[in-house]
Amino acid sequence: MEIIYVDSLFFINLIINYFILLATGRVCALILRRWRYALAAALGAAYSVMVIIPGLAFLATAPMKLVLAGFMALVAYGGERKLIRCAVTFLAVSAAFGGAVWAASMLGGLPAGGTLYVPVSLRVLVLSFALCYGAISLVFKRAARRSEREILQLELTFQGRSLSMTALRDTGNDLYDPISGAPVLVAEKKALMPLFRQDIAARLKTRDPAEAMEALADIPQCRGRFRLIPFTSVGMERSLLLAFRPDSLIVNGKNMPDTLIALSPTRICEDGEYAAIF
Repeated sequence: MEIIYVDSLFFINLIINYFILLATGRVCALILRRWRYALAAALGAAYSVMVIIPGLAFLATAPMKLVLAGFMALVAYGGERKLIRCAVTFLAVSAAFGGAVWAASMLGGLPAGGTLYVPVSLRVLVLSFALCYGAISLVFKRAARRSEREILQLELTFQGRSLSMTALRDTGNDLYDPISGAPVLVAEKKALMPLFRQDIAARLKTRDPAEAMEALADIPQCRGRFRLIPFTSVGMERSLLLAFRPDSLIVNGKNMPDTLIALSPTRICEDGEYAAIF
């Protein structure tokens, strides 16, 4: 006969549920509402007790578990902008944590089945949660950052040459031409090279923007098309970027006639997902 202490069952599930809800909130980069997480955790803990009451075994079925999980997610994250993503993340964290606890319990010599719950030690709970939180944070935070990026499609033309590339919408980019006030898009110089004729590309190979600007003065078609843009960035003192005015720039199908394009001597995205920021 399996003996289950209701108070222990309730409080263990209360603690586990709370930290799973808290981990989900952190992974989804939410403003943490701990009292709501505690309320949802108490709801889940009460459910775990109700399941063992004679006559309420139907609550342990998969559909009822999904209903409970949805209700807990609604209580904890209701009103969030991406509620569905929060709910899916909550299910993933719960599944990962439950699997980790079960695996740790099996390694500890506990039976593989036939119990309503696994009587694990506090040490196993803490270790399992720490490992799962670290792993899931790494996976989901990276995925969340990617999903929230706005990638733009660019079409550029310059002196009869055309080029397509991708850019990241950067709401913090306030770079502009101090003379005309035109906005400035920053793109990798290497990615832009196919846009230029051979004689222009040769003069752009230098890393010194002022030196490149002086060299381009020898080409009549480049006069008035290139200029130096002052800029500052984190960890870098005030410097200059060489920028040019394209014949046309189309961003996601929209013409941007007054935008300049600055040439960055360094890579903008290490994995090559985009080659410019705007």
